[in-house]
Amino acid sequence: AAQAAGGETFGGIPSHLLQLEVGEQDRSSFVITENMHERKKVMFMNSNAVVLMPGGAGSLDEFFEVLTWRQLGLHSKPIVILNVAGYWNSLLKLAEHIIAEDFGDPSIRDFFTVQNTAKDVLAYLAALRSQNPDQL
Repeated sequence: AAQAAGGETFGGIPSHLLQLEVGEQDRSSFVITENMHERKKVMFMNSNAVVLMPGGAGSLDEFFEVLTWRQLGLHSKPIVILNVAGYWNSLLKLAEHIIAEDFGDPSIRDFFTVQNTAKDVLAYLAALRSQNPDQL
C-alpha cells in the first residue's frame, strides 16, 4: 500500500528465511542478511524511528532490544508503540511491573510513547519531524 501511494519502502530478511517469505521482495530497497541479528541492525541503522506494531515474539525481541539501547544511551530515535484496540496493554502493564519491582528505572517510560491508531503515529512522527527536521 505504501508503494502504491508513491512511498519508498525498505525491507531486510535473513537468507535462511528468503524462500519462506512471500512478498518480501516488493520493496524499494531490499537487503538480504546473514542472520536475524544482522537484519535487526540493518533495519535499525536505516530507520529514523521505531514503531512497534501488533505482532509476536519477533516484534517483542526487536522492541526490547531498541528500548535497551535507548536506556543505555546508544540512540535517541523515537520508539512508538502502536496500541491498536489495546493490543499492547499487557506489555504496558509489564513495564509498570518491572518498575514497581525495582528491576527498571521509572525513566524507561520516557523512552517510548503510545499511540492508538496509525494516523496518531503518523501525526506524532510528523510533529517530531517539524521540531527536529535533521533527526527524522
